[in-house]
Order: sequence, then structure tokens, then C-alpha cells
Amino acid sequence: MRKQILIAGGGIGGMAAALGAAHSGWDVRLYERAPVFTEVGAGVQLGPNVVRCLQAWGLEQALQAVAAFPDHLYVRNALNGRTLGTLRLGAQTILSYGAAYATIHRADLHQLLLNAVHSRVEVQLNQGITIDSYTLPSDRLVLVRTSQGKDIEGDGLIGADGVRSCIRTQLLADGPPRSTGHLAYRALVRQASLPERLRTQQVSAWLGPRLHAVQYPVCRGEWQNLVVIVQGPPPDDMEHWDHGANAADLAQALAGTCTALQDIIHAMPANGWRLWPLADRPPVSDPNQMAQGLVALLGDAAHPMRPYLAQGAGMAIEDAVELQNALSMHSLEVPLRLRRYALNRWQRNARVQARSQRNGRIFHATGLVRWGRDLSMRLLGERLLDVPWLYRGGPLQRPLSD
Repeated sequence: MRKQILIAGGGIGGMAAALGAAHSGWDVRLYERAPVFTEVGAGVQLGPNVVRCLQAWGLEQALQAVAAFPDHLYVRNALNGRTLGTLRLGAQTILSYGAAYATIHRADLHQLLLNAVHSRVEVQLNQGITIDSYTLPSDRLVLVRTSQGKDIEGDGLIGADGVRSCIRTQLLADGPPRSTGHLAYRALVRQASLPERLRTQQVSAWLGPRLHAVQYPVCRGEWQNLVVIVQGPPPDDMEHWDHGANAADLAQALAGTCTALQDIIHAMPANGWRLWPLADRPPVSDPNQMAQGLVALLGDAAHPMRPYLAQGAGMAIEDAVELQNALSMHSLEVPLRLRRYALNRWQRNARVQARSQRNGRIFHATGLVRWGRDLSMRLLGERLLDVPWLYRGGPLQRPLSD
């Protein structure tokens, strides 16, 4: 008999989990608390480790149709505009790691995954789910209750409901995520509306004291994504992750940065900025934080991380491939399958979380540390910017079962 997996959350992690579970031969029911899908407002960088996962799902052509594929990553000093280091992407990334480096609008990535699960997954919108408080997971079935009061049974449950995961709260009772003290201002602009000198088909990272900015193309290169992360007090309302942003506040935070960066900031529509207060958790410390019994966590619900390694969405997609591998182990009981998933993922996720935190300190360094960072970058360049352990790693992508 086919088993049924229940998935809480319909974001990128939830959609990827649904696709992986469907490929493993399970029936999938996905529950999303929002009334409509609204993956808006930001770009996503996908390293070759993540692109390989999408290729294994047969999504390479779909990715080619909507993403951009930069040839270089440039790291620049935000105060004087000088280039500190360059990393070759494009053909070099394919040669070294077997897949390209892609930049994509979050909505395009979400739609790509949604199209892939179409007709294979039962999707329920406007329905969040929680573990039924009276029947916590047994070794045979898990019972959940929808936000509309309906009880649903499943053979397993995946919590992919984001950084403020309700499933995590019930499973681990470890409190809310922590505020990082970092704020992300994000904007998108059509490249054709910019002066020629401000358009780009590359990734550029601008490093400054207590701040940095990243720009790159999305939507086949037709749009440009810009994110500026500054250290500062969070908005009063931390319960909602998406806020309207005041362009004047951002301009004040960037006072003293170089003309080139200022020109990019001022070229963005003043009313087009959105503000995200960033939250995370300490790195995963053992597999029990990712799976217990018939319940497993995936993506930000399991390992929310700072965006300084550009791997938040990537780790969720890697999780989903490993979940597919584990759910395909039909000779094992379900708790053992989910345990295997957690054992194969927790250390890699913890390493990426820790490295992301470290990168944030380096990106935002001040004083002598900033001086040493810039000198090292100029001397070592690509050797510092390349991340072989990350780009070569990840789950083993087995042939699709269907």
C-alpha cells in the first residue's frame, strides 16, 4: 500500500519536499496557511550543489527558461568601490562542479516547483496544520488538525512551515527564533529602465562596515535584484517578516559609501523597497532536532540561517532530495527512514549555518579586521571565494523512481 506524507508549508522548502516525496512513491498532501501563493519580492542564488538537485528532478530546461547564469562574482569595497576579488562562475563552475551557478526570482523558483508537483500532489490552501495535541506521533500514524478544524491522518509529517514553524514549536518546544540584529532591504528593477552603466549580468557584493549589498540579474537577466543588509534595531513588529521600507532610512544607513553603490541605490524605485528583519537559530546540534518518530523538519523550520552563504533555499532543496532518498527505503519503518534523513543532513546544515554566521562577521567587519579582510581578498581572490566543500557536497541524486 502507498503511504501518505503530510507537509506543512507551501513555500520553496515545502514544494521541494512534496516533489521529492512524490518521486519516492508516496502520496502527498500539502497544507499552506496562506489563501494564495505569494512568493514575492526577492532573488535567490543557487549554487551548483542546488542546480544539480533540480537537474536530478528533470527541471534543467525549466530552470534555463526563467533563471540567469552569471559568469562572475565580484567582491567590492563599499567605501571606495575597488574590486577586492573575483570568482569565475559560468563555464568554470560547470567544469568544476558539474552544474551552473544560477540566479532566479523567488517567485519563478516557486512556480517551477509548483508546476513540477502539479497533478501529483494534493495542495490545500488557506489551511495550516498542527499536530493534534491529543494524539502525538505514534509509531504507526500521525494525526494533525487543520486550521479549519478537520482531523487528518498520515504515515508521516514534514514541517516545512518556515522560520516561525508551528510544527517545530510542537516537536521541540525550543522557543522562537532569535533576532540577528540585521535588516535586509530588498528591491527589484527592470534592467531596461536603468542607465546602461547600472545594468549587470553578474553578481556583485559590496562590503562595508556593518553592512553589505548584493546585486545580480534575475528573470533571464531582464530584471536586477538588489539586497542591502545593515545592522540595526528591528521594527517594532517582529511577528511579520515583510515590511514596507523607508528609502530614506536606507540612504542614511549607506551614508559614506562610494558613488557607484549610491547610484545603484538611488536608481531603485523609492516605493519599491521591502524590509525583512532577519532571524535565525543556533546551528543544528544533533539529528533529533530534525526528526523524531513520524515527524521531520525541513528547510527554515529545521535550520534557519543567515543569508551570507546564499544557501537558505539551497539547503531546503538539498533536504528534499535527501528526504526522497530516505522515503524510498521501503524496507524500513517510517521512523527509521526519517531518522536516516536527519542523520544524513544535520551536520551539513549545521556547517552551512555556522559558516553563514562567520561570513556575516567578515562581510560587516570594521577596523583592523576589515583591513585584513580586504588585504587577504586582494592577495588570494578566487581561493577565498570558492567553496569546494559546499559546491561538491550535498545528497546523492539517485535516478528518479518514476
